[in-house]
Amino acid sequence: MSRPVLEVADIFRDHGAAWRRANVGHVSLDQMKVMSAIERCRTAALGGHVARCEDCPHTVIAYNSCRNRHCPKCQGTAAKEWLAAREADLLPVPYFHVVFTLPAAIADIAYQNKAVIYDILFTTSAETMTTIAADPKHLGARIGITSVLHTWGSALTHHPHVHMIVPGGGISIDGTRWVPCRTDFILPVKVLSCLFRGLFLAKLVAAHRAGRLKFFGVHARLDNIRAFKAYLAPLRKIDGVVYAKRPFGGPRAVLAYLSRYTHRVAISNRRLIAADHTGVTFRWKNYRIEGPGRYQTMTLSTREFIRRFLMHVLPGGFHRIRHYGLLASGSRAANIARARELLAVPIRSEQQNASEAPAADEPRMLPRPCPCCGGRMFVIETFARGSEPKHRPTPTPAAIRIDTS
Repeated sequence: MSRPVLEVADIFRDHGAAWRRANVGHVSLDQMKVMSAIERCRTAALGGHVARCEDCPHTVIAYNSCRNRHCPKCQGTAAKEWLAAREADLLPVPYFHVVFTLPAAIADIAYQNKAVIYDILFTTSAETMTTIAADPKHLGARIGITSVLHTWGSALTHHPHVHMIVPGGGISIDGTRWVPCRTDFILPVKVLSCLFRGLFLAKLVAAHRAGRLKFFGVHARLDNIRAFKAYLAPLRKIDGVVYAKRPFGGPRAVLAYLSRYTHRVAISNRRLIAADHTGVTFRWKNYRIEGPGRYQTMTLSTREFIRRFLMHVLPGGFHRIRHYGLLASGSRAANIARARELLAVPIRSEQQNASEAPAADEPRMLPRPCPCCGGRMFVIETFARGSEPKHRPTPTPAAIRIDTS
């Protein structure tokens, strides 16, 4: 019989209460909500439904998910729904992957000012891309951008960066033609890095003057604007805050990438190896090492693991996926239609076959067939939060070992 898969939820259920008691006054309301949601996810606390096969007695109980965006178990469905909506936006052009990263010195103060500095990272990186792309010396076009915020490194450290997916080209400034970029190059990284650095630091100083930044602990002295400017001064000479990866193979590769990145959380359950009273062991990737040796294991104390996981809880209402330029929400449909027209691509029909939609009075059918006979599984009961279902699941047959020696 296979061993149950270790989950972040198990760690929270076993050690979360003690961790909260030990950190009273140092845990935000958003972090408390995330812990509670993950602990209750797919348990009777959230209710659920019972499904039975139409061809055999096989019955299963499925508890509702918490649907929290930080929960490792809830992102698969959310990603599929989001991808289905984005697939219609794809154009038959190469796509590029550009990463904007905050230096460690900024990441330190970003943790104390998440909403403000993450927002500046988003807006400044998008402004950098659209400004350089519109310059006739480079592309001379309006481009589209999908940006995704990640705040973690593989070891769960605080490492804020934005992943951008950018179509290889854009609509000319006068709107009359599609301007393609080179097949292996979109915009010069050094130029992007220089503009991004200047814009970002300027916006940081402006946010400080407006009283939008707060500093605590070892950074408390940065409340003084002169001390803050002195702190930022060395960063004006740092290179490498922008990284352009090789272009994707095509729209399908873009979708495959997005399915892995858009709804990723700080650590997936499949990376967890073991957890007990001594600590949590998980797999991580050491990017400073080339080759197979970069894949390593790390063990953190349980308290430190929980602390690192919760570092990446975003402020309530903060959007971690954003669209800019041609893909900005207000004008996306018109811009995509115009791009398709300029590329001589047939416009997709958004009409759905109404006959495929189930009637309102039909029982709900699960997307997966019966594991016993392959028949269709229909929901026969739903139960509310905190309630137990009336029907019982089919017992799992006991594993029988047959000695053939």
